[in-house]
Amino acid sequence: MIKSMTGYGKSESALEHGKIVVEMRSVNHRYGEISVKLPRSLICFENDVRKTVSGRLKRGKIDVFIQLDTSVEGLPPVVNVALARAYHAAFSSLNEELGIYDPIPLSLIVGQKDVLAVTENDMQVDTMRDVLLAAVGSAVDAMEAMRLREGSELLDDLRARRATLAGLIDAIAGRASFVPVEYAEKLSARLAQFGAKNLPDEARVAQEVVLMADRCDITEELVRFGSHLVQFDAALESGEPVGRKLDFLLQEMGREVNTIGSKANDGEITSCVVELKAELEKIREQVQNIE
Repeated sequence: MIKSMTGYGKSESALEHGKIVVEMRSVNHRYGEISVKLPRSLICFENDVRKTVSGRLKRGKIDVFIQLDTSVEGLPPVVNVALARAYHAAFSSLNEELGIYDPIPLSLIVGQKDVLAVTENDMQVDTMRDVLLAAVGSAVDAMEAMRLREGSELLDDLRARRATLAGLIDAIAGRASFVPVEYAEKLSARLAQFGAKNLPDEARVAQEVVLMADRCDITEELVRFGSHLVQFDAALESGEPVGRKLDFLLQEMGREVNTIGSKANDGEITSCVVELKAELEKIREQVQNIE
């Protein structure tokens, strides 16, 4: 199934005294790039989070935001007594240096960073990894559901545009067989204008027509383009990430179209070539968003 690289997912997992909130978003990217933002208390699980995400999402720029919410009532505060004593000693020393003998209020010490904090208990630390990865997995599920929905819409569009490509190629193939015939007719008419005495022999005229037909022959290009369409169809039905393969096939189709345009000495074929190039460019824009 085709999947888009654009998506969003969110999940929450409950803790004894709080919850873990995971949000993910992804946009187009040539490769797979994962950015993880964790609170300091969960930083040890960053590699586990990356493995969980990369095992499910192969392409795209994926941002993972993880928040640990421990503001729920009932979670006891923790006092860093050693740090509080160090701040008190520093303030007392500063008093002596400045000749100020004001008492040092407790509120001043408690207000310093990390002196008083709300942290998870030991039971939470023991179970944190499983809860965190479960939340990450649920967020990936939500993101994949969105990517699949968008991928389904992309698939419908690609199939319609693929049919347009096939129609244009069939029109070119049907027209190609008439090009040498019309050239021979035009050449004979042009030569007739010079009068009977100046006409070359029939063998020379036939040789010129054959040379022209050989220069304008696009059979190989049409066959290769048809082969690319078959591979394109197979990729659309594949269950694997196929964005890069589709992009490569489109490049190869573009090369065949350019060759057809340079070889085919015919206005109708040239018109079809222009339409093919425009359609291929539209398809390429869509493929840029496929995983």
